[in-house]
Amino acid sequence: MLSVKIVGLGKYLPKKVLTNHDLERMVDTSDEWITTRTGIKRRRIVEGESASDLGTKAARRAIKAAAVKPEDIELIIVATITPDTQFPSTACYIQKNIGAKKAAVFDVSAACSGFVYALAVAKGMISAGLYKNALVVGSEILSSITDWSDRSTCVLFGDGAGAAVVVPTTESKGILGIHLGGDGNLADLLILPAGGSRLPVSKSTVENRQHYIKMRGNEVFKIAVKIMVDTVVKALANSKLRPQDIDLLVPHQANLRIINAVAKRLGLEENRVFVNINKYGNMSSASTAVALCEAYESGRIKKGDIVALDTFGGGLVWASCIIRWD
Repeated sequence: MLSVKIVGLGKYLPKKVLTNHDLERMVDTSDEWITTRTGIKRRRIVEGESASDLGTKAARRAIKAAAVKPEDIELIIVATITPDTQFPSTACYIQKNIGAKKAAVFDVSAACSGFVYALAVAKGMISAGLYKNALVVGSEILSSITDWSDRSTCVLFGDGAGAAVVVPTTESKGILGIHLGGDGNLADLLILPAGGSRLPVSKSTVENRQHYIKMRGNEVFKIAVKIMVDTVVKALANSKLRPQDIDLLVPHQANLRIINAVAKRLGLEENRVFVNINKYGNMSSASTAVALCEAYESGRIKKGDIVALDTFGGGLVWASCIIRWD
């Protein structure tokens, strides 16, 4: 059966930097409090850009790195919880922007696990022989749904985009194994309450600030470590590998304490875990995409390495992907 491999990566981060010291002037918080509890020092925030704008710039860089042409892209999947519009999909706008006229296009909503979910869908469709060249994008404008008066959440999130071009392979490289999961019983732990069909926009939903991220952080923290360990172990088993085979873990960048706890349970030393949360905060689906791109660009990933993507997010959903780097 065909598998897929990544042949090009790209990222884009907005220019505006919002530091912890900037936040000290906005809400009752401090650099020490944020850093100690999250590991975040700064994040990027858009100025007049949309999710498709960020995604387009990341996509163009990934396509250039892959040495393919936009017209060669046959499938575009965008992972986002902050789409340009409810419909059409953000993938439609990115298709238009890059000129990928032949591509099938749609979005995936799987919160912080979205990029890995989108990779899994692309792998399945390519393995089935439906498409060859696919573009997978994670793009988020979390600043648009962040309540800047809520000190428990506004310190966490940032904006950005990452992209990957994936193609078929018959070699024992590329994506070796995937594990996806979810538990809708925990949906209310991390949610954007209003704006959908359950709670359409109204004067009441606006006044009650229900169009912003709501998170029960302590409960999410307690569950996240176990979820991330379980899902990556299952993805490794699907690949006939074990935690000690991982050369680099690229986890979702939600909280440094969560990342460290996951690494400890997996028996991974610090040099086998990639972290950039200090620079960007939590960018939801874009976090893993950007981290993977930066890990490769910085030389942390080499040919033949076993790379593990490990994520969890609102839903709750989780996803892991094991890659033998080519």
